Amino acid sequence: MVRFAFVLRVAVVALIATAFAGCLAAPALAQQPDWLTRLFQPAAASAVPGAGDEAGWSGQSGASGNPLMTADAIRSAAAEFGSCIEAMWPDAARRGVTREDFERFTAGLTPDLSIMDKLDAQPEFTKAPWDYLDFLVSDERIARGRELLAQYAPTFAAVERAYGVDRTIIAAIWGVESNYGTLGGDRPVVRSTATLACVGRRRDYFREEFLSALEILQHGDIAPDRLVGSWAGAFGPTQFMPTSFKRYAVDFDGDGRRDVVGSIPDVLASTANNLKLDGWISGETWGYEVVLPQQFNYLLADRSRPMTLRQWQSLGISRAGGAAFPQPQERAYLLLPAGARGPAFLMLQNFSVIMKYNPAEDYALAIGHLADRMRGGRPFVQEWPRDERVLTLDERYEMQQLLARRGFDIGDPDGLFGPRTRIAIRDFQASVGQIPDGFASSGVLDRLRQP
Repeated sequence: MVRFAFVLRVAVVALIATAFAGCLAAPALAQQPDWLTRLFQPAAASAVPGAGDEAGWSGQSGASGNPLMTADAIRSAAAEFGSCIEAMWPDAARRGVTREDFERFTAGLTPDLSIMDKLDAQPEFTKAPWDYLDFLVSDERIARGRELLAQYAPTFAAVERAYGVDRTIIAAIWGVESNYGTLGGDRPVVRSTATLACVGRRRDYFREEFLSALEILQHGDIAPDRLVGSWAGAFGPTQFMPTSFKRYAVDFDGDGRRDVVGSIPDVLASTANNLKLDGWISGETWGYEVVLPQQFNYLLADRSRPMTLRQWQSLGISRAGGAAFPQPQERAYLLLPAGARGPAFLMLQNFSVIMKYNPAEDYALAIGHLADRMRGGRPFVQEWPRDERVLTLDERYEMQQLLARRGFDIGDPDGLFGPRTRIAIRDFQASVGQIPDGFASSGVLDRLRQP
């Protein structure tokens, strides 16, 4: 799904962080044959705090420094929550939601202020790419994905024929987004999106998500007690946001409902439709691990400078493991997720499509690699720089601020290290004689701190 670049990157990895803390001790999925049945049953009701209750919220201002994320602003917005919800009724009516259903869907609704701590928290930015991939592309997740590919082989085949999307990519999204449905979240989507539509710094974005959630309930695709998901409102085994559901969900099993929670055919087909409409190229992979030559020009590692695989080969780049590129005319850009000391990748169009589903490079790399491993592919050839210290959130803010002070364009410092920040780091490295690989290392920060 198309998701804004901050909130859902946090949401996905918040699930991973939770799993790191507690799920590693859970029984193997293969020992739980009824997991799918349990997944599709309604979540147990949780206590709903009364109006003005701050249960679960730290009471602290958000780390972003946004005026709407101060503790006072959050409390003030929460106090006006009921009025905010009522003010959205005219828009809901224009979307076909009846007054009776609007009142039914929002009855007793109170803000979940615990979400405010998560909105400005950024746990994935303290995870190294190798730790992220080690967890998501585990032997257990590979094995479970293969089991499901076999179990639902006819459905996967039908979806692949209909949409032209590689079945292992769909299975990998299922595995990464929710560990095949076991970590999808249990928060009511209406409450989460309503909270974010009325409180905090992403109100305009989540107003649309809240209204779209009401439309889903009005149309009867998913029952209210089953529309549960992450704190950001993503739901189902492959984690659709309400607006993404509206754009991409399909009724593949023909029962008259687009059920991306309880119908495996609808889940798989809707996910494939999402990728297809976002530009998936049938018959093309996502990318290749490659080996760079000595004295390589690292300034070429730039998403805005794609070349054909044949052109990259002319610069001395070869495929890791020695195999040939099947289609040397394909265009790709060079990605160095851990800088010059880590693996290098040439990324094709389909990698960019995966990033439209979730705009995080590590996420898209995990999807592609997990899919390859399910097909029998091998681990990456090159080693990660596991001795490299990962910057803390405060250090990431500091690095962006220091880059901005030196005149490099990073936008507003937010702790997010996307392409814009990577280019700024690369240009700074080039200016001081470091290898311009764009990697946010502690060495780069130390050099930025110098006069």
